[in-house]
Amino acid sequence: MRNWAGNVEFAAARYARPASLAELRALVADSHRVRVLGAGHSFSQVGNTTGTLISLAGLPAVVEVDTAGRQVEVPAGLRYGELAARLHRQGLALHNLPSLPHVTVAGACATATHGSGDGNAGLQAAVAAVEVLGADGELRTLSRGGDPAGEFLATVVGLGALGIVTRLWLDVEPTYSVRQYVYDGLAHEQAVRHLDEILASGYSVSLFTRWQQPVYQVWRKLRVDADPRAGEAEPTFFGATAAPVSRHPLPGMTGDNCTAQQGRIGPWHERLPHFRLDFLPSSGKELQSEYLVPRRLAGQAIQAMADLGDRLAPVLQICELRSIAADEFWLSPSYRGDSLGLHFTWVADVTAVLPVLAEVERRLAPLRARPHWAKLFGIEPAVLAGLYDRYADFGRLLAVRDPTGRFGNEFLDRYFPKP
Repeated sequence: MRNWAGNVEFAAARYARPASLAELRALVADSHRVRVLGAGHSFSQVGNTTGTLISLAGLPAVVEVDTAGRQVEVPAGLRYGELAARLHRQGLALHNLPSLPHVTVAGACATATHGSGDGNAGLQAAVAAVEVLGADGELRTLSRGGDPAGEFLATVVGLGALGIVTRLWLDVEPTYSVRQYVYDGLAHEQAVRHLDEILASGYSVSLFTRWQQPVYQVWRKLRVDADPRAGEAEPTFFGATAAPVSRHPLPGMTGDNCTAQQGRIGPWHERLPHFRLDFLPSSGKELQSEYLVPRRLAGQAIQAMADLGDRLAPVLQICELRSIAADEFWLSPSYRGDSLGLHFTWVADVTAVLPVLAEVERRLAPLRARPHWAKLFGIEPAVLAGLYDRYADFGRLLAVRDPTGRFGNEFLDRYFPKP
């Protein structure tokens, strides 16, 4: 078994897909080491194990909506695209979605996966409560505001280390519509000079570049119910021109795989992601990395990568820039600070990519760049520990909740070694 990209070969001694909570509990009790596999879209080794690899897709896929409380209860293994369609049919929506709706709810939240938008925190910000199966076999429910010690904030973005999340309760709101516009040819000078204005010009905004000369493609997603600019597209946008046809972020690929553009109004779940659920996301043959830098240092980060353009060119398919709002989750790369995410889609050649990745990390290190946990990165544990205020607190909680390392693996042993 391999992950979606094919760069991670799972080393599990056995694979299981329990059909009930009782089966899941028995598997945990019978395993020295156990990890949960979501949709397999992680590029790092965060989900690998030499023990038991479990899929939660076989658990009952019951979705319960509390309309009065504006929350929805969902099974951990449900994919965002499937959940979003169900919610929309009931007149409801989430505040944000990932770029590709193919990932599972629990897996995306556990690794602080995010969409974009100046006012939009990552997907984990919608989590109001989680049900967790611990190493001791007990089920616990942790909720926002009901946990003075902060265990809820450690567990939601917990890399699956503190237990198996079986159910989540997410905040919902009334459904809404979105228009999406794409612009070609934004000059580097305009992007740097007007970055704050550009990122604030829609509910969700992304810039794509190959760092050659460099120029940018701009994707703007505007909420029809809340943004007076969500009418007809301006023919130009800071010197960039409206795309005459639907675009794909990757050069040479068809826009048919992407969500509808050119201002066509559609429901939130068919516009906020870049890619359609029923099509192959991105290129399908790639590696990915992402680093989040403090928003106040965004201009420096962009210039640092522009200066590295010639080194990036042979191994880079595309780089996406987007803003993410701050949150309170201990291991979130946006912990207590608004961020700019720099997302790299590399060619599918680990040997060629790793030296360039090391240089990217060296250039971004002075800017306190935090890597996405589910993407490819090489930052040393001691360096990473210094980037998170609650890193040591998480390690101490991990020693209490999983003293024998039942939910551990080589990745977690490396970054959170037992005291």
